[in-house]
Amino acid sequence: MTNEEYEGFVSAVGGMEWRQVPVGLDADRWVTRTECKTVLVVVHSVTTGQRLAGILPLFESDRRVQVVFTAAPEVFRNGVTGLLRRLDGVVIGWEQATRTTFDLALAAGHEAVHELHAPLIVLPHGASHNKLVVRREAGAVAAGGVYGLDRQNLVRGGRVVPAAVVLSHRADLMTLGRQCPEALAVAEVIGDPCYDQLAVSKPLRAAYRGAIGLPEGARLVATASTWGTQSLFGQLADLHDCLLAELPRDRYAVAALLHPNVWYGHGPRQVRAWLGSAMRHGLMLVPPTAQWLGVLLAADIVVGDVGSSTAYAAAAGVPVMLAANPSEDIAPGSAAALLAGAAPRLLPDRPIGPQLADALASHRTELSELVAARITSEPGQFQRNMRRLIYRLLGLTQPPSVPVMPPAGVPAVIRRPAVIRQGELPWRGSWS
Repeated sequence: MTNEEYEGFVSAVGGMEWRQVPVGLDADRWVTRTECKTVLVVVHSVTTGQRLAGILPLFESDRRVQVVFTAAPEVFRNGVTGLLRRLDGVVIGWEQATRTTFDLALAAGHEAVHELHAPLIVLPHGASHNKLVVRREAGAVAAGGVYGLDRQNLVRGGRVVPAAVVLSHRADLMTLGRQCPEALAVAEVIGDPCYDQLAVSKPLRAAYRGAIGLPEGARLVATASTWGTQSLFGQLADLHDCLLAELPRDRYAVAALLHPNVWYGHGPRQVRAWLGSAMRHGLMLVPPTAQWLGVLLAADIVVGDVGSSTAYAAAAGVPVMLAANPSEDIAPGSAAALLAGAAPRLLPDRPIGPQLADALASHRTELSELVAARITSEPGQFQRNMRRLIYRLLGLTQPPSVPVMPPAGVPAVIRRPAVIRQGELPWRGSWS
């Protein structure tokens, strides 16, 4: 992170800059449009910010609405400043956000949202609610409730914090009722945006393959890793080297899709350095800001862990294999649990090519259908349901248009690592 980025982040999170427009006590003196409903978009991480950014087209063009962004305090907040800069909206510091009243707030995380003064909608930021709250103490592992549906995240000071808890599946109502029954009154079964976007994007598979430069007839093997020590990249960092060493280059291409928490937890430079050798041998690296759903649809097979990317690939009908051992934090009955129990395993100590060929030849639709049916009980309805919820809480009538899910954008990949020539320093200035 450069000094400029750091200062910008401190400003966004710490509230060094207090904006007077378009929100604030005297904002009406300075704005061009008055009497707008204000919506605060609360970005905890790049992952949550990307999920929320996909929802903005449902309401941001409404001339009755003003959207404002803030960065919430969170462990994985690295990269948020860059994301907010690319979104190009009005950003206020967290301190100002917690001292301002809004007509609505949107979040896909839970940290510190109880400090806000607004009806709050909380969404999941992955494929449903797949993880358990795991606590590690004195070498022992204790699994708690399903993360995001637990009282610890939803209740503060004896009251339910969100005005609406968005669920992708009716089955999550049972979990919520068991873990935090007082939140059932604000639960809304809305659906899953990524699943819906994958469904409408399937006809564009050839375009996605062309966009990343796949030769005609080549098979694309995409790896998909979530974050953490139990993830694919956490367990098998050399898997890409093995794939590239074993698979014929004239018939296979390999692309790596890593969770943004890997990129920003360790730093983009470090990730590119770790994968530099594989990239020099042909690995295509999907940047954390890319339209990653298109990569899943372009793939002939996805080798992953039990994270959301692998689940979405399976739900879209793409053959999947698991290379990492499933972690202890999988929620029973979730889409991740279905994958862990039924997806074929890739054994890195055996020849990889025959295993991929077997998985492709034996692929059946049953697992895909099961995973898809567990990710969402409202297929194709996220846009309609989500807009209805937003406008109900804003107290506005909906626009007459029918909200349609757009297809995923064209993906971009990094094909070569950065090269630093001998004698060339990768920084400017001098050590102090």
